[in-house]
Amino acid sequence: MKQRTVGSSGLRVSRIGLGTASWGRETDGDEAAAQLSAFVDAGGTLVDSSPDYTDGAAQKILAELIGDVVPRDALVISACSGINPAKEESEQVDCSRRALLHQLDATLRALDTDHLDIWNVATWDPATPIDEVAATLEFAVTSGRARYVGARGYLGWQLATLAGVSRGHAEPVAGQAEYSLLERGAETEFLPAAQHHGIGLFAAAPLAGGILTGKYRDGVPVDSRGADDDRVDEIGAYLDNRATRVVEAVVTAADGLATSPLAVALAWIRDRPGVASAIVGARDSAQLTGILLAEELELPRAISAALDDVSSPNPLGA
Repeated sequence: MKQRTVGSSGLRVSRIGLGTASWGRETDGDEAAAQLSAFVDAGGTLVDSSPDYTDGAAQKILAELIGDVVPRDALVISACSGINPAKEESEQVDCSRRALLHQLDATLRALDTDHLDIWNVATWDPATPIDEVAATLEFAVTSGRARYVGARGYLGWQLATLAGVSRGHAEPVAGQAEYSLLERGAETEFLPAAQHHGIGLFAAAPLAGGILTGKYRDGVPVDSRGADDDRVDEIGAYLDNRATRVVEAVVTAADGLATSPLAVALAWIRDRPGVASAIVGARDSAQLTGILLAEELELPRAISAALDDVSSPNPLGA
């Protein structure tokens, strides 16, 4: 798997990252072990983690695999702090120095590691001065708890503000945002801000909850998140006429290239300007195999441009 530098930093990551949000829910420990081993064997390095994935079960599984299944230094682990889902909704966001460092130390204990490769502030907190957030990120680096820092869930102006305040200190190198053929809002402000400040984009949900694989074309599969009452909201916004047009274009391109819609959609987002890595999770090894095969696909320029046109949120004449 090819590697890329993250933004203007020297950090190198695989251009496809492994998401772990389903670990402990749809993916058990044995399946996670098979996935991680296959991912690393294919040259993958970036692993996305969070203390709120499956109420901490995902990180517990990852901790059990580090060392036994893959060596720690084979992974670039990205995790975040700043949201505590165990608290009341009005109190879940807390990016104060106290809360961020408390969560960071808890994550290090959970993963049984002495550092994170990328530590992210999980969201913008209007109650905490951005100078305090930036100073906390710098302290994590200078104390050895983190090698690099970044942000998730930020708007473009928020990312630019953090970068400006951090200039000359522990500047953010990565910004994670949802980005796919069906969700291109990051192109309006987030990507321009990230590129201006030398920050690489980690594209989250690059397959739009599985819709871009084409599996919802003939209805809702019984084993999909669309059939899960607790998760259907994750894809509901995508089930519209525009999504239908985009998915049909992806399927047509896949047929012409003798590959899968998954590979086409993932290759398109992987190679967008500013994207350092596309983070995608797999429920099982079969899905991961399809994801890893996408690494081999280089989209012809004409097909990439056609998908750009059909997925544009503001098509000409609209």
